[in-house]
Amino acid sequence: MIRFLVSRIIQGLVVIFAVITITFTLSKLVPGGAVRSERNVTEEARKAQEEYYGLNKPWIVQLGLQLKHYVTLDLPDSYHYKGRGVDEIIASGFPVSAAVGVAALLIALAIGVPLGALAALRPNTLEDRASTFAATLGICTPSMVLGPLIAMLFGLKLRWFNVAGWFDSSDWVLPALTLGIIYSAYIARLTRGSLRETLAQEFIRTARAKGSSETSVVFLHAMKLASLPVLNFLGPAAAGLLTGSFIVETIFQLPGLGQFFIAAATNGDHQLTIAISTFYAALIVGFNLVVDILQAVLNPRIRLQA
Repeated sequence: MIRFLVSRIIQGLVVIFAVITITFTLSKLVPGGAVRSERNVTEEARKAQEEYYGLNKPWIVQLGLQLKHYVTLDLPDSYHYKGRGVDEIIASGFPVSAAVGVAALLIALAIGVPLGALAALRPNTLEDRASTFAATLGICTPSMVLGPLIAMLFGLKLRWFNVAGWFDSSDWVLPALTLGIIYSAYIARLTRGSLRETLAQEFIRTARAKGSSETSVVFLHAMKLASLPVLNFLGPAAAGLLTGSFIVETIFQLPGLGQFFIAAATNGDHQLTIAISTFYAALIVGFNLVVDILQAVLNPRIRLQA
């Protein structure tokens, strides 16, 4: 198990290194930049800024400096937000994205798992067809369509919540509901397929033959194995939800990481773009590691292979 964890950690570090390198390289291919695009700045001041940020050095030297920032955790300042470090900016935006993401994940699980289980336990019935249709509709509906519909219904028509902004304690509800419904569709499909496959296996028939109740068979035996594909999906899903959907944050005007990333890309703030991309990659690596550990705990075969 220790070797398994060490291997996963090394793989994660390689992924993060690759993300920094690729994002940095792509940022250099984009014309302009925060320093070059500034107006009403003298050439001397522009050169001083390039010297301060190390932009006048060769590409490979700049990449080395960039990697050094992240290895030593001494992160650079933002080009666009003068005097603010990228870590400070991420720290200010992440709580908003995290609040929405955690709520959305709970909503997705609360809707998706029961919906998928209902479809699996009652195959070829009205419940199965209805839940399958609802899941397919959720997968096919993009957040840029669902978000405004939810905002118009609960914000403009019913006036239960604010349509946009981050002012009240309930402002997380509409964006979390938007993300939660979309991700619940994927969870429902995964739960349905995995549970139906598990219920057809030999050990389930053996448990029923021994006189176990249907409730015991489903919840104590089948759901434990059927939850593995859902757990595997929750790794990248949780990272995506916690960092927030850029589209949903834009729709509801949330001051989360999505807004900062869009501003960084628009203003040529390569340092902030790289920092948010790296933070996102680190979250994915971390959540996938947690999922791997949970799978090893739930599945003895994975534990033995590790």
